[in-house]
Amino acid sequence: MLTLFHTLVAIHIAFGAVGLVSFWVPVLGKKGNRTHRLWGKIFARSILGAGCVALLLSICTLIDPLGTHPHLKDAVFVRGIFGIMMFYLAILTINLAWYGLETIKNKANHAANRRGLNIALQPILIAAAFACAIEGILIGQYLMVGMSIVGFATAGTNLFFMLNPAPGPKVYLMEHVKAIVGAGISVYTAFSAFGAVRLMPSMALHPGLWAIPLVTGLAIILYHHRLIRLSLRNRVSQTAGAAS
Repeated sequence: MLTLFHTLVAIHIAFGAVGLVSFWVPVLGKKGNRTHRLWGKIFARSILGAGCVALLLSICTLIDPLGTHPHLKDAVFVRGIFGIMMFYLAILTINLAWYGLETIKNKANHAANRRGLNIALQPILIAAAFACAIEGILIGQYLMVGMSIVGFATAGTNLFFMLNPAPGPKVYLMEHVKAIVGAGISVYTAFSAFGAVRLMPSMALHPGLWAIPLVTGLAIILYHHRLIRLSLRNRVSQTAGAAS
């Protein structure tokens, strides 16, 4: 089990490293051009890969908590943090990356957002977030409860958009930004927090360490949402001016 686990960790790190680097190209670069689309797809697909491997890692941990984490001694803690919470975070990451790709793919056909895996991932995420919160309460790890709120908010806002029969112009683009940057928050959180277990075990579950990627990502989302709204207002003003 430990050999399999370490192999999966190496694959997970490889996918995650691509995600860590490629994230910034579409975020900082010019939007909508070929470079943006190429690196956006590279980021999303690498994150989907990392999320799928994280699911396998969490399952291995749930099966054999101390066998997969021999440097730790508390099986209940390991099962909760590296089993249930990692399973939830993997679902969250997959949800965000997939939804981010689908919102752009289906920009001209909103009804397609309510099909297949895209819609199925929402109740799955809600169930995973609920399990994470309950486990956090049971074992006294209230960071798990706090992190579950992100999943509830993500699934809730996703469903609000998906079930809206006629979302406004450019709303799909705002949802795309929310999802892709949210996936970036997820990968940077995993990198900083779970990586800290090896380097600084006492800091691994410190709320401040988990808050840094979240606050940074929210700032990026709000900034780009503002740009989209300003662009839409300018377009409306130009249309009104031309009509008059």
